[in-house]
Amino acid sequence: MAKNDRYVVKHGKDWAVKKGGVAKPESVHGTQGAAEKAAKGAVRDAGGGEVRIQGRDARWRDSDTVAPAGDPFPPRDKKH
Repeated sequence: MAKNDRYVVKHGKDWAVKKGGVAKPESVHGTQGAAEKAAKGAVRDAGGGEVRIQGRDARWRDSDTVAPAGDPFPPRDKKH
């Protein structure tokens, strides 16, 4: 896990942006989309990394590499 990675997770009725290994969320948002946007902004400002997004069922549904970090699987990652 890189130090710049962020996770978008369910937080009660809201969505939180968390940094790996830290219990307290960086920010809490009313929608998953707003939390995802905030997480990508934080990772971009920190120099790039990975954003992982959790679905309502608590399973990881998506991940995205945010520049300037290199995508670990460029040939397979065609969504972003």
